Amino acid sequence: MESGMRSLITDNSRYVESFRLFLKNSTEHQCMQQFIETKLPDIISSIGNGKPVISVLSVGGGSGEIDLQILSKIHARYPRVSINNDIIEPSPEQILSYKERVAKTPGLDHINFCWHKKTSAEFELQVNEKQQDTTYDFIHMIQMLYYVKDIHATLKFFKTCLASDGKLLIILVSGNSGWSTLWKKYGSRLPLNDQCLYVTAGHVADILSAMGVKYQRYDLESDMDITECFLEGDQNGELLLDFLTETCEFNKNAPPELRDEIMHDLKSPGCSSIKHGKIIFNNNLSVIVVENE
Repeated sequence: MESGMRSLITDNSRYVESFRLFLKNSTEHQCMQQFIETKLPDIISSIGNGKPVISVLSVGGGSGEIDLQILSKIHARYPRVSINNDIIEPSPEQILSYKERVAKTPGLDHINFCWHKKTSAEFELQVNEKQQDTTYDFIHMIQMLYYVKDIHATLKFFKTCLASDGKLLIILVSGNSGWSTLWKKYGSRLPLNDQCLYVTAGHVADILSAMGVKYQRYDLESDMDITECFLEGDQNGELLLDFLTETCEFNKNAPPELRDEIMHDLKSPGCSSIKHGKIIFNNNLSVIVVENE
């Protein structure tokens, strides 16, 4: 890692601000929503058969926007069944946003929400220490495996948390995304190696295959407008650049040589394309679904 830089996730408020801007400038949630509309109903078609209560675990639930859409599909498939929804989320700002979203959303009386201000590792430790028999019918881990120390151990643990006929859904950036291009070239020079893994869905698929775990995979096309990153002094551009590099105030703190290299590559075909005069970053995602055999 280059000296003078620190991870974006060490500044939680700036991280949340840059993340919200990322969602605004990208089609990330839109492509997830389309997947939830078109593919999720079949995926969840057997998770609640004959059960009076369906247990759902959201690992890294964020502000809950995608969670509520997933829960709506589960309710549509099992309209007479109540749902217990556990949320693991370490950010107090995100938990507050999630609770506010729930409070403003009508028709959720059939769902019991329980928030855990923990990382996934802390949750795993709690379950193991208390020797709890904790199982869930549906577990989803959306864009969070970057923030665990041991992906293999994390996947193994949460798979053991699946109930009979349960399913685990994972969403990560694709191995052909602009993120993958950036991480391969600059991962060792950016400040996240001690707190975050530069992992793609391709890496996770390899780990699951090595574990002998069967899975289904779906590819989602997504992009992000990063034009503002190239407007000098643009505040939104600064925040987007922080998010792209996972570095707090990257433009200010990165060595000039590294900054110039990354800015050049962000415009390259390996990361982005030019559409209607705008610089559009490749934010492609992949969904992996694991069944409890």
